[in-house]
Amino acid sequence: MYENLKGGEAKKKLVFIRRNRKLQNKNQLTSPEIANLWTHYIRETLSVCVNKYMLHTIQDPEIHSLFQTALQYSLKHIAALKALFKKEKFPIPKGFTEEDVNLEAPPLFTDVLCLKSLYMMSTHGHNEHSLAFTTSIRQDIVDFYYQCNLDAMAIYKRSKDLLISKQLYQQPPTYITPKKAGMIKQYHYVTDVFGKKRPMNAIESGHTFFNLNKVMISKAMILGFTQVSKNPNVRTLLDKGVQATNKHITTFSSLLAKENIHLPKSDETEITNSTVSPFSDRLMLLQTGFFFGVAVTYFNAALISSMRADIAAHNEKAALASLWIFNRIGKEMIDNQWMEQPPQADDRKRLNH
Repeated sequence: MYENLKGGEAKKKLVFIRRNRKLQNKNQLTSPEIANLWTHYIRETLSVCVNKYMLHTIQDPEIHSLFQTALQYSLKHIAALKALFKKEKFPIPKGFTEEDVNLEAPPLFTDVLCLKSLYMMSTHGHNEHSLAFTTSIRQDIVDFYYQCNLDAMAIYKRSKDLLISKQLYQQPPTYITPKKAGMIKQYHYVTDVFGKKRPMNAIESGHTFFNLNKVMISKAMILGFTQVSKNPNVRTLLDKGVQATNKHITTFSSLLAKENIHLPKSDETEITNSTVSPFSDRLMLLQTGFFFGVAVTYFNAALISSMRADIAAHNEKAALASLWIFNRIGKEMIDNQWMEQPPQADDRKRLNH
């Protein structure tokens, strides 16, 4: 890396890097670093519960092997997180434990849905780790999230390769390669939403297909949770979540169908008839909240990328509806005292009195 530097200059550079790393490692954790580590621990312990259960039900050897690797990565990350918390004398969050999973429960999801859910969650995990990587300063935290990104990409690639090899991958729309570059000539490209609309461009159809596929996987998972939940309030809220996903599916399926673009396959048939819950209501509710919280992000990404006003409006409406469900789940979690309190800053006004 420093081969172009002379001996003395290279030595000075290496000394500077070592001092800089020591200084970074002595620094206190910043608020983004604390938030990322705390949130990561909660989600990673949830993943351990889910993956352990799925390992008990999966029959396909290739999918089983992939889940074993995913579980090993999660356990490795948890060990690293605990070491960081201990080093900083930071209380380890409760997260999720063996109390939140019933490994003896019969299969609730088929192997296919297990694989699809891991594919979807690895996508989310990579995005979360990338954000944590870019907002971290301390070298040990940066290095940790660098490795977490590599792990998430490895799981994503293997899960996608498996979906493709088993002919389960939902291929997005393909477009004929344009013959030449062009410029938008009229603002009607954006505002022409009445009567005959212009065709969806590749960005709009890509976001729509991607989000629709994610919603279909999420709906199947939530539908399974609804089937086994014994808490009436939780079940009612999960039902509202299913209804919200149905509206999203209807809206975005219609957009693609009008363009004669194929739709991703729904996943409701990948749920068994089991009524024995493999997870605690707390875990299922938080996981559902995570689905809708992430959906807000992806719908908003589609919103700002869509240049046809009606498509942007549909994404805005879907984001708001997802946010409403997300907030309702948060309230239910607090009412049941199921939500851990995130780390917060000292109350300086109180301390000064």
